[in-house]
Amino acid sequence: MINAAIELPAGLLIDGKLIDTASGGEYEHVNPATGRVQQSTPLAGTTEIDTAVAAARSAFADWRKWAPTRRRDVLQELARLIRRDAEEFVLINALETGTPVSQQRPRLPDIAARFDYYAGWIDKLYGATIPLSPGKVLDFTLLEPVGVVAKILTWNTPLGGIGIGVAPALAAGCTVVIKPTELAPFAAVRFGQLCLEAGLPAGVVNVVPGGADAGAALVRHPDIDKISFTGGTATATHIQRAAADSLTPLVLELGGKSASLVFPDADLDRLCAFSKIITSINGQGCTLPTRLLVHDAIYDEAVPRVVSALAEVRVGDPLDDEVGMGPVISDAACTRILGLIERARTSGAGELLLGGERLGGELADGYFVPMTIFGDVDPASEIAQTEVFGPVLTITRFASEDEAIALANGTRYGLAAYVHTRDIDRALRLAGELVAGNIGINGHGAPAGYAAPFGGVKDSGYGREGGRDGIMEFLTTKNVAIALDGSEG
Repeated sequence: MINAAIELPAGLLIDGKLIDTASGGEYEHVNPATGRVQQSTPLAGTTEIDTAVAAARSAFADWRKWAPTRRRDVLQELARLIRRDAEEFVLINALETGTPVSQQRPRLPDIAARFDYYAGWIDKLYGATIPLSPGKVLDFTLLEPVGVVAKILTWNTPLGGIGIGVAPALAAGCTVVIKPTELAPFAAVRFGQLCLEAGLPAGVVNVVPGGADAGAALVRHPDIDKISFTGGTATATHIQRAAADSLTPLVLELGGKSASLVFPDADLDRLCAFSKIITSINGQGCTLPTRLLVHDAIYDEAVPRVVSALAEVRVGDPLDDEVGMGPVISDAACTRILGLIERARTSGAGELLLGGERLGGELADGYFVPMTIFGDVDPASEIAQTEVFGPVLTITRFASEDEAIALANGTRYGLAAYVHTRDIDRALRLAGELVAGNIGINGHGAPAGYAAPFGGVKDSGYGREGGRDGIMEFLTTKNVAIALDGSEG
């Protein structure tokens, strides 16, 4: 491993204090690139969850009343500090998740920009007057923060989840309890420290790394007013059941099995460049185009070019600037992904065109799965229907536009879909027919950017993050009616 002279910030941050022991025990975090323990960190238990929620509830009373310009200024300062410490966050994320520094550096500006963007919304949130009975009733609405928000992060992009979920909550006037997974606890703790440095009051942002028990205590807590969860569909189902007892509303950003539709008039150079996005986050991204649907007329030309482009991506040490893909998150993930690959191979689900076996040599101790591609894949097979959450691409033929739409819509997910065509009529037609929350045309990925809404349908979740929709998730509308001139309304 290339030397990274950086201290990983372990602990829990509750009510402005860093805590180095907790009732959830200790977790020995393993560097996925080496397979070796690199840092122990305390985990939250029910006691720490209760304390963090109480701190957030106490801080909410004052934070919600801050003048809009004051809250705006402190979030802009937070954005500045994220930019200042961008390289530190890049290294932390590489060490805790294995995502290469070459992938992280371009993303940090977007995360900081989200705090600037939502800071700009703060003094533009206002209600409306309703013309009910002029002269008799004055009716108007107020936009108010929902209260204490539980933000449950996934491990693949912890800081990205903070940017897309925590920034709008804070801008709306909410306080937040962030629960990162034990697989990636460090970047979130460092973010919490920057919140205090930026001038956010103690208790406004609390960070409680923990496992499933801590998550269950958080979502069941009666003082949580809204839950924002990023992760898998199975976990989301448990969260929904737990939240139902208190009718706590949710925003769920879940998995995907996104199709990328390639028509005969597609720009294949652009397609090959775009296809490399599947190596982002080492193949562990919910919006990645993991299903390539290629028209029969260009299948034999397009597929070898895509395979060649993906074979060029260098796999290795995530701290090496020349590396484009690192390890998957854990030994369990590695075993699960390789199991899916092996079953696809032995069942005849498709033809193995690239990869397929765990990498050895100097990478043998880490959790390295190579870019793996199957061609002529049966669309009903496990590998075509299951979210692998690893660097695996399936390729399937189609003969008509209607067949392509049916294949693309033929999974339980609906997060993203991509279309490659020079025909603008077809592009717009498919944008309406594809069942997904995000549509990319000719190489545009998802999410589109901090000012655009992002979210899914079907088993990919509900609610929206990003843009105006993202901040409205953390606001509630109150109606006020005033009787005038003694009228009873």
